[in-house]
Amino acid sequence: MTTTQLIVSIVYFVVSLALIIIVMLQSGKSAGLSGAISGAADTFLSKNKAKTADARMAKMTKWVAIVFLVLTMVLVLI
Repeated sequence: MTTTQLIVSIVYFVVSLALIIIVMLQSGKSAGLSGAISGAADTFLSKNKAKTADARMAKMTKWVAIVFLVLTMVLVLI
């Protein structure tokens, strides 16, 4: 294993852990029956705050996934 392969493998490992953590931190799209019942009690501001946090997490997931795929291709080519 060359130095380049070792460095890319370490970065690949860190990115894969980051991707797992980001996906696990995201909220589910459906809250089930309890979300339907208590959903009417949410205020407008709390809904917007959740949407912006979810939007940021979704954007972060996309970028980390792209880096993950690029690193996968790099590892295959090395």
